Amino acid sequence: MRETKGLKLSTITLVASLGGFLFGFDIAVISGVLPLIEKQFHLTAAQEGWFVTSGLVGCIIGVAFSGELSDRMGRKVPLLLSAVLFLLSALGCAFMPSLFWVIAARLLGGVGIGVASNVVPLYISEIAPANIRGRLVTYYQLAVTLGILVAYLSNATLVSYVETSGGSGYFQKEIWRAMLGLGAIPAFLFLLGLFAVPESPRWLMQKGRKSQAANIRSQLYGNEENQGMVEKVADAPQGSYKELFAPGMRKALLIGILLPLFSQFSGINAIIYYGPSILSNAGISLSNSLMSQIIFGLANMLFTLIAIWKVDSWGRRPLYLYGTAGAAITLIATGVCFYTGATTSIWLLICVLAFLACFAFSIGPLKFVVASEIFPNAIRGRALAISIMVMWIADAIVGQLTPILLHSIGSSGTFWFFSFFCIIAYFVVYKLLPETKGKSLEHIENYWKEKGIDAGQQQNDDHIIIH
Repeated sequence: MRETKGLKLSTITLVASLGGFLFGFDIAVISGVLPLIEKQFHLTAAQEGWFVTSGLVGCIIGVAFSGELSDRMGRKVPLLLSAVLFLLSALGCAFMPSLFWVIAARLLGGVGIGVASNVVPLYISEIAPANIRGRLVTYYQLAVTLGILVAYLSNATLVSYVETSGGSGYFQKEIWRAMLGLGAIPAFLFLLGLFAVPESPRWLMQKGRKSQAANIRSQLYGNEENQGMVEKVADAPQGSYKELFAPGMRKALLIGILLPLFSQFSGINAIIYYGPSILSNAGISLSNSLMSQIIFGLANMLFTLIAIWKVDSWGRRPLYLYGTAGAAITLIATGVCFYTGATTSIWLLICVLAFLACFAFSIGPLKFVVASEIFPNAIRGRALAISIMVMWIADAIVGQLTPILLHSIGSSGTFWFFSFFCIIAYFVVYKLLPETKGKSLEHIENYWKEKGIDAGQQQNDDHIIIH
């Protein structure tokens, strides 16, 4: 019976994580599309940046209303919406006649991705037992990396097919349409799978639907009082944003903002979005640069398994510190390779792979793990939306900024620029981030409240001493 319930929980996590797959596919597929679009439409650096960031603008819009929607209507409705939007986007990119409408379709898909990027880790964190919550939320990041890898593989396969077949069909003349259109397949599977997953029992409890929540929790965990796997959630009134600015929660809010900010300014998406362009400028052909991207994507996915393996035993804090330190060092080394002209040597590949390893077991997955567990139950959806919105805004900035940096300070300066932010991230995490492994969401919420009480008491003591 326990194995059956574990299988059910794993299946639900797998279905929900397809939202992460779409996230990863969408951000990575553009790396193969971009050189083809740039060549066909003779894009300037600014236009190139807008083509990349148009989807990210949609993500910001999606995140902006996803928190309110998920707190009011539950976690399942926004996920269904995100699947429909991405399906329409993929079909639009494949068949819309002009570049204007392709960009509009990417904007629409971005809205769906933005919704999923907030609600999926939120949903998984709420259905997961405390002792494996970090692992299950990290499956979302694993799905993101798998989506990235599949995008690289499909891009390389399509380019190779066109080069060898020499055909003149609709997708062969504009192969980038097929690259973007393939996203319709996982989007359709995501939509179908969501009809079989339950609503978050925590959200149901907050809305007073106790019997429905108890039924779902019984299906997932059995007798929770005996197993101690899931904490009881008391009825909670609708939360407000002012809760995030209470003395104990301000630090949590700061962490929830800074971690996704640093994750994007680590330089990961400079490699994902512009990897082929960077390698092409170093004298590597498009087909070979796409093959290099496949290697990068595979490394990114495999090293995420380290986070799944250790996040609930080592904890969030040690993984983050090791990862940010390693990312800073490897980015500096990557910049040195470009600065010295060692771009065709094995050292460039080693440096980039080492950076991807450091990112994949720490910076990448832990921003979702930490952000999904540090906010109060009554406002978790909207609070997490703030965190994820910061991620997408930073992502849009990086997408627009990277080609400008590459043109102005070169590849070496660009990687050194990102290494600087990894150094800052290390000290911020060392100073602010508490360990949350194995703690229930309610325990973490009480921790911040107690910190607020202690801070308030300290202020009162200081006031007494002064007077």
